[in-house]
Amino acid sequence: MPNPSTSSGSSKIQPVNDYILIEPEKAEEKTASGIFIPDTADKEKPQKATVIAVGPGKLGKDGARKALSVKVDDSILYSKYGPTEVKLDADEYFFIQDSDVIAILRK
Repeated sequence: MPNPSTSSGSSKIQPVNDYILIEPEKAEEKTASGIFIPDTADKEKPQKATVIAVGPGKLGKDGARKALSVKVDDSILYSKYGPTEVKLDADEYFFIQDSDVIAILRK
């Protein structure tokens, strides 16, 4: 899947405030003893994704921006209820807020 963000920080889509653009991990089809298990069976688990682009942070009452907890290329777990789906050149991405990030996965 082509990345809409480049290393220089430019992007076809630039999130604003505390929004994060992520690329969801593709769900694998699973079978158990020849029985197909649909991907909806795993929907209760947190979702995994890669961070594509981040906004500048939420603007506080004092006028300062609060830094986000993630950066581009981080692998994360996010809340399944938070994302907003967008399609860009036939590829699927999600927007989530910083508060929807559950964990950063370390390599």
